[in-house]
Amino acid sequence: MAETATGSHGADASDDAFHGAVIAGVIPGQSPRVMKEGARYAKLFGAPLVIVHVDVTRFVTYEDPDGYVHSAPIDIDLSSGETALEDVRASASALLEKSDLVWTVRQLVGDPALAMKHLAEQLDAKLLVVGTRKRGIGESIREFFTGSVAARLAHRQARPILVVPLGEPVSDDEEIWPA
Repeated sequence: MAETATGSHGADASDDAFHGAVIAGVIPGQSPRVMKEGARYAKLFGAPLVIVHVDVTRFVTYEDPDGYVHSAPIDIDLSSGETALEDVRASASALLEKSDLVWTVRQLVGDPALAMKHLAEQLDAKLLVVGTRKRGIGESIREFFTGSVAARLAHRQARPILVVPLGEPVSDDEEIWPA
């Protein structure tokens, strides 16, 4: 599971209030398109929106029977995950503060695909929304080693996934993963 409720608008952040939610996986500095599409589908479905940031610098050590997750850092700099969460929370507030949606921001820890899958099961989510990766050699290398979050979600759970294109699309004759 690996999550922490971090604030909400229109409801408390309990799981009951977010049953059947649309979950949008967001990273700091990302285009707001993922959040906007998540909000759009939440409104279409009449569902709450859960915006999640996954702190990949922490991992789950164990989960109590009551659902509380204990985690440990991979990196000694604990502030990096907190800063990222604050960035996501600020972006969500700026985008959604005037909407009538019920929404919350939560932080998960560990592997993004597994953490989002677990939360989706817990909330009985209607839809998962994620963005494509950034273009560039660094992101290509990272994806080579860790895999695509969208692809891993598609193979590990049965809920629908909306993959939102970020940045400029690659033309038909251009390499997707340049050498």
